[in-house]
Amino acid sequence: MRKLFISILMTSSVLAWAGDVIISSPAGSLQVTVSDAGGRLYYTASLNGQPMILPSALGLKTSIGDMTKELSIVDSQLSAVSNTYTMRGTKASKGDYQATKAVLDIENKDQQRFSIIFQVSDEDLAFRYAVPRQKWQGKDLKRLRIKSELSSFNFPDGTTTFISPQIGPETGWEQTKPSYEEGYSADAAMDTPSQYGHGYIFPALFHLPQGWTLVSETGVGSNYCGSHLSDYQAGNGYTVAYPDAGENNGYGTDFAAIPLPGETPWRTVTLATTLKPIAETTISYDLVEPRYEPSTNYQPGRYTWSWLIWQDHSINYDDQVKFIDLASAMGFEYCLVDNWWDTQIGRDRIEELSKYAQSKGVHLLLWYNSNGFWNDAPQGPRDCMATAISREREMRWMQSIGIKGIKVDFFGGDKQETMRLYEDILSDANRYGLQVVFHGCTVPRGWERMYPNFVASEAVLASENVFFNEGAAIREPFDLTLHPFCRNATASMDWGGIIMNKHLAPDNKSRHPRHTTDIFEMAAGIIMQTSVQCVAMQPNNLTELPQFEMDFLRQLPTAWEETRFIDGYPGRYVVLARKATNGTWYVAGLSAMKEPLTLTLSLPMFAPGQTLQYYVDSKLGEPTLTTLKVDKKGRAKVTIQPNGGLIIQ
Repeated sequence: MRKLFISILMTSSVLAWAGDVIISSPAGSLQVTVSDAGGRLYYTASLNGQPMILPSALGLKTSIGDMTKELSIVDSQLSAVSNTYTMRGTKASKGDYQATKAVLDIENKDQQRFSIIFQVSDEDLAFRYAVPRQKWQGKDLKRLRIKSELSSFNFPDGTTTFISPQIGPETGWEQTKPSYEEGYSADAAMDTPSQYGHGYIFPALFHLPQGWTLVSETGVGSNYCGSHLSDYQAGNGYTVAYPDAGENNGYGTDFAAIPLPGETPWRTVTLATTLKPIAETTISYDLVEPRYEPSTNYQPGRYTWSWLIWQDHSINYDDQVKFIDLASAMGFEYCLVDNWWDTQIGRDRIEELSKYAQSKGVHLLLWYNSNGFWNDAPQGPRDCMATAISREREMRWMQSIGIKGIKVDFFGGDKQETMRLYEDILSDANRYGLQVVFHGCTVPRGWERMYPNFVASEAVLASENVFFNEGAAIREPFDLTLHPFCRNATASMDWGGIIMNKHLAPDNKSRHPRHTTDIFEMAAGIIMQTSVQCVAMQPNNLTELPQFEMDFLRQLPTAWEETRFIDGYPGRYVVLARKATNGTWYVAGLSAMKEPLTLTLSLPMFAPGQTLQYYVDSKLGEPTLTTLKVDKKGRAKVTIQPNGGLIIQ
């Protein structure tokens, strides 16, 4: 079979009536091959000559026909992509994306046409489909339903998984799932059946014999449905799957609909021999553009939150004053007032509470139920976010009393109709200067760049579970050493709390204990990335915590210029370095190991011989503040205690 080689130097259209198309990244390290052999489309990928993705299918099934078989590549158009941009509120404030772009024009036997667009950088590949206007049954086709994709990801034998199962609709508490809140595997075999028979969510991390792969998608808003991965099928791998028909209370389609010409979202794959490109990837943002301009200069910061430990009965005026005072004493910017505030405090008193907060240098964030009709979650305020008219009224009122953000909870799944609601809430909130956090929700897909007032989503088995049951508290170290390589690698994550109480109770004595050290929790504030970070302190912490812990939490940054991977293994331990917007470097480490973990860290961000502040647990697990000196080669030897942490500053 004739092969067509595509390099970054080629900029003109090249005709390839039959054959393989080979697309090389700018440095040539990553190579993607697309084939139309036998009338089927497949792609493979190799990194430094080693196979990373085995033959994996491409194609669509649509309302105008089957675009998965009897296909031919009829044309290939090449160009270089160079994209630099700035960001607010992610792991890096600047992006520099360099890639080779290939547009492959495809026809089936009926001369129906579509294109596959590949972009290949040195560490990532991405692809999406584009469908032009065309004639069909004598009509000028201007719209299309995409019923399913054949797109797949097929990895070599011996690959293990760090993936989370998709759960079916109308499940969970008050029928609020799916909400991306299931547990993750740890080095499980690919052929392990998914727990609920619905496949696996994005992002998905795979440990290959030759390295690592992180699979996800980006660029999904009202333009498409959210997707996930099927169960593994030997020889085919994992296939892109669309939402279940029962999601969103059965309302909306389980397929995607686009105008023509139109495009699907990007499917993304980060490929690496080490975990460094996985933890540092910005591919979610490299491929998308802002959909509107910010209406104001949205501010990062920290917030207090009574609900995590004081629960529903704390949503009253007097208790919220205590958490506003706590935020003020710590120099935090925000206080989140959670569910039931509309009935347990009332709108008139919320106005008073907002004025009080502002007098203390704090702004309120308010919780809302997304409903609607898609689940039975009873918490109020309800029916304020589901329609444009109700949002307009509510958001105008919030702006008038100085509210700075909203947390919207309990969504209905991944259908295009639900994705439209996310986008509508974000767009409307921007007009009124409101930042947005989503809970009980899907994973973000490039949203930090697409929607400048988007902060983060939960979409993870989060801190509330540490409160609800001790099993989750025991599992916290595993979860927070996994997410930097998976869930939090592709999008901001509102895990919901740097927990400083030693017991999960207001009296800090009863109920079950926290199973992590204080230094672990403090370091988690750096490891977990979101621009508005929950510091789930309690008023009693003001007198119970050592002064050096208080001082650290008072100056904890949440906005970063740069992130660097130092060391780690998913679910075992992680060490990251982040550079704050003031230029200060923070190195943070967490361990889920059962024994002390000694590491020699390479720290090129610090000067050789430099003496640094060093927050670390003693052998007994007690928090200490000492100093650490970097050696002449820029290295430092450290020990992290079981379920412990470290911070170097």
